[in-house]
This record gives sequence, C-alpha cells and structure tokens, in this order.
Amino acid sequence: MRELRIQPERLENQLQKLGSFGRNEQGGIDRTTFTPSELAAREWLKSELRRAGLHVRIDPAANIWGRRDGGDHSLPVIAFGSHIDTVPNGGMYDGALGVLIALEVMRTLIDNDAAIRHPLELVSFSAEEPNPFGLSTLGSRAAAGKLSRSDLEGVTDNEGRLLTEALAAAGGDPDKFEKARLDPAWLSAFLEVHIEQGKRLLERNIAVGIVTSITGIYREVVTVHGEANHAGTTRMEDRCDALMAASELMLAFEEICRNHPSGEVVGTVGCISNFPNAANIIPAKVVFILEARGNSELEIQKVMEAWSLRAEVIGVKRKIRIERRLMLNQAPVPMEQTVIGVCRQKVDELGYDSLFLGSMAGHDAAHMSALTRTGMLFVPSLEGKSHCLEERSRMDDIEKAANVLLHVILELDCTLDQ
Repeated sequence: MRELRIQPERLENQLQKLGSFGRNEQGGIDRTTFTPSELAAREWLKSELRRAGLHVRIDPAANIWGRRDGGDHSLPVIAFGSHIDTVPNGGMYDGALGVLIALEVMRTLIDNDAAIRHPLELVSFSAEEPNPFGLSTLGSRAAAGKLSRSDLEGVTDNEGRLLTEALAAAGGDPDKFEKARLDPAWLSAFLEVHIEQGKRLLERNIAVGIVTSITGIYREVVTVHGEANHAGTTRMEDRCDALMAASELMLAFEEICRNHPSGEVVGTVGCISNFPNAANIIPAKVVFILEARGNSELEIQKVMEAWSLRAEVIGVKRKIRIERRLMLNQAPVPMEQTVIGVCRQKVDELGYDSLFLGSMAGHDAAHMSALTRTGMLFVPSLEGKSHCLEERSRMDDIEKAANVLLHVILELDCTLDQ
C-alpha cells in the first residue's frame, strides 16, 4: 500500500465545484449554516459521496456521514473529515478542504480496491463556524454529547427563524437530537485536515503541520464604570472617564500578551460598547470582551493573573470600578500521542518536511477528542490568511497532506485493534 497516492487533479476539481456554492460578487463565499447556499452544498456533497460508492446517512444533528465497510465487523470506526459551512465572505478552503481530502482518500482506497479492517466514515459536521444562531461547532458538540435538545429551544437567527426548523430543513431531527451522540466504543480514531490559518508553516516552507494541541480559549466580559459629565466644562483632573480607562486596560492586556515568551499566546479585544456614546459626554460605562488563547491552561492563567494586577492599579489610578464576568473558559485539548506518532512516521516515510505545532484556532477535533484518539494535520495558508476571500493554499501542499492522511489511516487500520 506504500505506493498509493491521491489524485490531486480530481481533488482540485472538487474544491472548485464546492467553492462555487455561495460565491458572491466580490469572490468570497457566503455559505453560512443552514442558508440556501449551504443546503445546496450539502446536497452536492451527498451526491458525490454516493457516486463514490459510500453509504450516506444524516444524523439528528444534520451531520453528513459517508461509510465504507471494513473486513472485520467487530472493529470500531476510523472517522475523518471537517465541515463545509463558511463565515460570511469567507474562503473555499477552511473546513471544506478537510471534507474533500477525506472524500479523495475514500476514492483512492476504492479505486485501488484497498482491503481495510475497520469501517471508515467520512464526516461533514454541521455549523462549525460562528453563525446567526449563536451555536458554533454544533455538529461535533452534539456528537460528543455536549449539546442537548434543550440547548436548541427557542434559539433563532437574526430574522427570527428557529434553529429547530433550520436543522430539520437540513435533514436533522430536533426531536431526536440527543441520538446524534456517539458511543465512544463506536470509534477507534478521528482525524481532521485543516488549513493552518496562520504563517508558521509558510514562513518555514514546510508543507505538513502535525498538531500537538488545540488552543484553550478564555473570554471575559469586562465592564468599566466611570462617571458621565459635560465634555466641555469638566476639567481633566476632575474626570472619571470610562472609555479612557478601558483603553488603558486593553493596551495593558495587549502588552502582556506581546511580551509572553510563547509565540502562540494571543490576546484580543474585538467587541466594545461605549455608553452613552455621545460626542459631548464623558463616557460613563464601557463594556468589552477580552479573549486570551494559549496551548496550556498555565499560559492562559499567567496572562490573566498579570492583567488582573495591572487592572487593579489602573482602576485605583483612574478612580473607576471594574466589573468582570466569565464568558468562556475552554481548556486546551491535546491531540493523542499514538496518532501524532503515526502522522510523524508517515510524513517521514513519504519524504516530506513537517512541523509540530499547536492549533491557535478551535476545531471540531477538539470535541471529538472527548470520544476517541484524535489527531490533526495542517496545510499552509498563503500569507496566513483565512476567514476572508483571499484565503488560499497551494495544491502541492494539499496533495502532500492528503497523502499523509491516506497513509495514516491505512497504518491505524493495520495497528489498532479497538
């Protein structure tokens, strides 16, 4: 089986076809969760899975599965895939690449009549990206048992459409939603190929990234309370300006993250509200969301401890009150060592260069790791761009990552007995 290789031309053709669903006038892709363009892409994908000879099923969370049976019916499934939904005005590689590489691997095995022991299942998870319903990674969280039917109740998008209705239109079943949960005994391993969405591979001219962990994400809602007053008659020394204090707090946070010894620690303030938000009134209140990411809980903890000390000093100096509310504390997720080892072995055997690196974004694999051995491979992103219409990856790199996935699956199929 060592000589098996995927067909890059076929894979590229499939990428272009899927990329046509939701293409807008600017060249980006609008294929957000359960929209008409995403539903059309789902139908296309299901038809392609059937054309490849796979058995297709849709689970109650509207996840799409394509199965090829193995020779030993007592063995659990090796699953692999990603998602096909996009952010607004996104690119054609994020998520979709992982699904279509999985399909190309399946086709390569079928074309060569490759004997396998484990059943293999391709999966396209529902609603991985942030979406108008406010429930990202919906499909993989449902599979991992992290969402229940009650989490769907009353949830609507900006136009008032119920999530339960949208889920049903995509082939899911809200009334049986919890049956989307997978039994860990049903799975042997899960793998996901994804674009890196950063520059680390590109800067080193390395084609394949082997992911060691998926970033932890910590978010707080921070409210800064000052005092409103007249912008013209209040002297500078008499002010209790919530916006200026919030600005200093944000810059302190940025400084702490920039000076952290790990290059994979990042901090962001991407959401700010100012009250009363008038040109001639000193701001009385500012609310912002602060986010820290890192590859270990300790990294995130150290960042937040340092910022807490700085915030206390700023609060006293500026005579403002700071209110903090935890929004999210998602621990980093390590990938499984056996899968990492097999990925490295196959990269070396194929003669490619690789880099061990952490994922600085969240992925479906983070939730699948709660169920089974999980691993990820990264493909370089040109200019590090993603979640935009400029998102690109080279076919040469894509081909290499796909061949690695093919041979990792074959190796796991041979070596895993449960």
